[in-house]
Amino acid sequence: MAGHSKFANIKHRKGAQDAKRGKIFSKLIKEITVAVKDGGPEPDSNPRLRLAIQNSKGQNMPKDTVERAIKKASGAGGDNYEEVTFEGYGPDGIGIFVECATDNNMRTVGSVRSYFNKFNGSLGKDGCLASTFNRKGIFSIKSEFIQDEDEFTMEMIDAGAEDVETEEGITTITTAMEDFGKAQKKLEELKLETIEAGLQRVASFEKEISKDAWNTFNKLIDMLEDDDDVQKVYHNVEFSEWMNED
Repeated sequence: MAGHSKFANIKHRKGAQDAKRGKIFSKLIKEITVAVKDGGPEPDSNPRLRLAIQNSKGQNMPKDTVERAIKKASGAGGDNYEEVTFEGYGPDGIGIFVECATDNNMRTVGSVRSYFNKFNGSLGKDGCLASTFNRKGIFSIKSEFIQDEDEFTMEMIDAGAEDVETEEGITTITTAMEDFGKAQKKLEELKLETIEAGLQRVASFEKEISKDAWNTFNKLIDMLEDDDDVQKVYHNVEFSEWMNED
């Protein structure tokens, strides 16, 4: 669930093999809960819930688990989560944006601050990374389901796509935030299911990181992503070939 970049995609694929399924499901269930509290339990009238269900399906979450999460969230006494964000800087001044959903804001603030402090980083003021990240619509699809790549690319451009990129069997479509719904509707018309879809924070520029800081940076990202209150983490590290070295 790292930010949209070549390094982040590689890290996500590598990490997905080792990640505990329960940790992934926990974050998805929390998103379903927030979506239900925000717009009700009916997917047809709640676009955010519909998207959360699709993302859960993309991660192979059992249907009954999704249904239980919706039922629990729509009932009296269900969990209530507050959505909060944090902006800060990691080693070498790398921008890091953290999205959370928490039932205890004081706990989350303390935890996130401690991670930054422990790994040579610091939290910044709200808005300090406003020029570092742009909100974009991101859709990931298995390339094998696309029959004609050129035709598909043209159709998605007509639907507002800014970029269509294929790498290692995954096709990623990027749209402006305001064109997200239009692109989503086009994919539904084409009967193409996404592995993951949503609004993400895409770096407007990338920054080099030194080899000395690389290990510390990774520890900070891993610590953040492992926190139960953290939903997504974005950064603007520029990918370098040496990062693949053992």
